[in-house]
Amino acid sequence: MPKTLTRTSGSALSLAAAAALLAGCAVPTGQAADGDDRPVVLTTFTVLADIAENVAGDHLRVESITKVGAEIHGYEPTPGDVRRAADADLILDNGLNLEAWFGQFVQDADAPHVVVSEGVEVLDIAEDAYAGTPNPHAWMSPLNVQTYVDTMVDAFSDLAPEHAEDFAANAEAYDAELQAVQDDLVAALETLPAEQRALVTCEGAFSYLARDAGLSEQYLWAVNAEQQATPQQVADVIEFVGANDVPAVFCESTVSDAAMQQVVEATGARFGGTLYVDSLSEPDGPVPTYLELVRHDADLIVAGLTGAAAGDGAGS
Repeated sequence: MPKTLTRTSGSALSLAAAAALLAGCAVPTGQAADGDDRPVVLTTFTVLADIAENVAGDHLRVESITKVGAEIHGYEPTPGDVRRAADADLILDNGLNLEAWFGQFVQDADAPHVVVSEGVEVLDIAEDAYAGTPNPHAWMSPLNVQTYVDTMVDAFSDLAPEHAEDFAANAEAYDAELQAVQDDLVAALETLPAEQRALVTCEGAFSYLARDAGLSEQYLWAVNAEQQATPQQVADVIEFVGANDVPAVFCESTVSDAAMQQVVEATGARFGGTLYVDSLSEPDGPVPTYLELVRHDADLIVAGLTGAAAGDGAGS
């Protein structure tokens, strides 16, 4: 399905002023301070940057607005981010209301803008204050990321058509790795009793992964913008874990697991470990790439729900 590039326009006084102040030290579009003259692709967060790098290869310079470990939902752009957007040749965001700050951020950027989740079968959030709005965490399904990759191939081929064949070849190889992670996860969970095929997390960030792996889902809050569970939310999760004899529960790296530890104490379920969603780690950390992130999460989920040793599951 062809993807459409749209050029942003408009004005936001505060951002325009910041851009003007920084104009004197801005690097010309497509040229980095170190002399790298490859086209610049700017993404909103590190996960998208890593996926994009796998598709781009050496032909494009891919950067992330947010840094490693950042919580993407409530991010506040800086004047430096405004300058980087003005210098970019292409801007990629996730869409699905993930980057609440992004619309204002790109108003004064003159770069084409592509929403990489275009074409994904969207799941809506079912409850809480966000009920009826799209669940933004589509990248947590490796199958959805194959769609992200297709969108990037189209956008990169428009940006640098002389490298279109390389983008397509890189995408094909990366898609195979994504499919392997998905297949391993499904196979590892096949022996789990139906009533225990449940994923319980702090944030509702795993709806797409759960759907594609045949798991039901329960969470404390829908979106990490809340980051604090109410007594009723904790009680609901406790009831779900007890009713379904869920063996393990999990929490994400960017929030406190204190509320989920209350669930552990009340139910006797194990704390299965820390899952990663919104950000990669530093290069020497546990999830420096998207593939390592999703393998890490799949391994922890399999180990927690089946009782297998971590590393014997989906990503092995």
